[in-house]
Amino acid sequence: MTASIPAVTVVVPVRNEAGNIGPLIAEIAAALEGEWSFEVVCVDDGSDDDTDAELRRLGAHYRWLRRLRHRQSCGQSAAIRSGVLAARAPVIAMLDGDGQNDPRFIPALLRALEAGRPRVGLVAGQRVGRKASWFKKLQSRIANAVRGAVLRDGTRDSGCGLKAMQRELFLRLPYFDGLHRFLPALVRREGFDVGYVDVVDRPRRHGVSNYGLWDRLWVGILDLAGVWWLIRRRKRIPDLEE
Repeated sequence: MTASIPAVTVVVPVRNEAGNIGPLIAEIAAALEGEWSFEVVCVDDGSDDDTDAELRRLGAHYRWLRRLRHRQSCGQSAAIRSGVLAARAPVIAMLDGDGQNDPRFIPALLRALEAGRPRVGLVAGQRVGRKASWFKKLQSRIANAVRGAVLRDGTRDSGCGLKAMQRELFLRLPYFDGLHRFLPALVRREGFDVGYVDVVDRPRRHGVSNYGLWDRLWVGILDLAGVWWLIRRRKRIPDLEE
C-alpha cells in the first residue's frame, strides 16, 4: 500500500462469506482501477468459516486491500462503522459482502455524489429486478412502506447496501446498531439532500444471508421509533458564517 491518501475507501462488511469475497474484491478492482485511487477495507464481523483466511490470502495479492476483524459478531452497522473509522479516504463507498451488490455501480454513485456537492450528502442505490424470494420481497415492501410513512425520507429501498457519502458526514451521525438502514433519513436530518441511483440486484453465489429478518424485526421497530424521535428533536439546522 502506498503512503498517498486514496480518493475513495470501499467499506465491505462480511460475515461467513468465504465463497463470495474473492470474486467480489476482483470486481471492485475492475470497477475502480484507472478511474479513482482507492483502498478496500473489509471488516470480518466475527466469521466462523474461512472468511478470515481468504481475506489474508487476498491481502497478499492486493496491496490496497485492508482487513479488519471483530472477534465476535457485532452486527452489520458496527462492521460498517469500524471500516469507516479506519478509512483513509474522504469519500466512502459501501456495499454488502455477499456479492448481491454489483460493484459496477460504484462509479455511478461516486459521480452522482461529486455532481451533487455540496448539497447532496449521500447517494444510495435503489434495487431493480431484485433477486430474492417472494416472501423476502414482501417483507422489504412492507418494511419500506412503514419506514417511508413514518420518516418521510423519500427512499424507496432502504435495504440496498450500495451507498456513497463523505466520511466526515457519516461520522457526524448518531451511531446505533441498525444505523445503516436509516442513513437517508439521518443524512436529511443533518440538512443534506439524498441522491439515488438505480442498481441491478444479483443472486447470491454461495451461502445464506447472515443478517436475517428475525435477527432485526423487533429491534428495527424500536430503531424506527428512535430515528423518528431524533428527527423530531432537530428543528433547525444552523447556518454558520465566519
